[in-house]
Amino acid sequence: MQKRPLELPSGGLSPSFERGEITFIGTATVLLRYAGFTILTDPNFLHAGEHAYLGLGLRSKRLTSPAMTIADLPPLDLVVLSHHHGDHFDRVAAKGLHKDVPIVTEPHASKKLRSQGFRAPVALDTWQTQVVVRGQARLRVTAMPGKHAPQPLRFLLPPVMGSLLEFHEGEDLKFVLYITGDTLMDEQLHEIPRRYPDIDLCLIHLGGTKVAGILLTMDASQGVRALQVVRPRSAMPIHYDDYTVFKSPLEDFKQAAAAADLGTEIHYVARGDTHRFEMAR
Repeated sequence: MQKRPLELPSGGLSPSFERGEITFIGTATVLLRYAGFTILTDPNFLHAGEHAYLGLGLRSKRLTSPAMTIADLPPLDLVVLSHHHGDHFDRVAAKGLHKDVPIVTEPHASKKLRSQGFRAPVALDTWQTQVVVRGQARLRVTAMPGKHAPQPLRFLLPPVMGSLLEFHEGEDLKFVLYITGDTLMDEQLHEIPRRYPDIDLCLIHLGGTKVAGILLTMDASQGVRALQVVRPRSAMPIHYDDYTVFKSPLEDFKQAAAAADLGTEIHYVARGDTHRFEMAR
């Protein structure tokens, strides 16, 4: 079923489509500003030494601190949430984010958010789209497939989605961003380039998360393989060293990416730094 477009006030502003920026806050949390939209992903604002609840009675200690606090954030138009895990939507976010901010996510997380008092979650099934409109700017957020765990843990962990963000000026497509979410390399990811062969930038969740020795997020080799399959013009690694359950450091990915035949330019962005990009079309 087609979702009703979400219309935001334009404020009389004329958004620029020429340039945008992504500030890396930590874990899978980034602040994206482009085409007049201000978007936060996977809000995780716990600090070093605090513990995220991962479900099944498991907790993981945070090793880093976020580069920003909720109080530092500008007004948000939208939150994009891959899934409702303690290292992606924590108790700080649940308490500090405005309860009316639209949060685009998958159905399980949408229910959890409503139970926490959030009034505007948008639940998307895989390949379903939510359109967000501000004046001449149109954003299409589409849920991408994701697989957080193999058997036997697959049905014990919350579902996860990737996200595809397509920014339009009127009918003209200007920029395409793919966020992998906490997925493993899986056959269903091959469908993404068949449907969306022209991705400008990929935010790739790495880290090689392991629980009881079972891999739950892409390690270095899976991350390289995913980029070879999806073929974005550029990529920015996130979600790689923030928690004790992350077992595949960024240096492993750097080495694997350098040794691979990648047609993708990799941007390594430290926490607190900003990647600035230009319209590619």
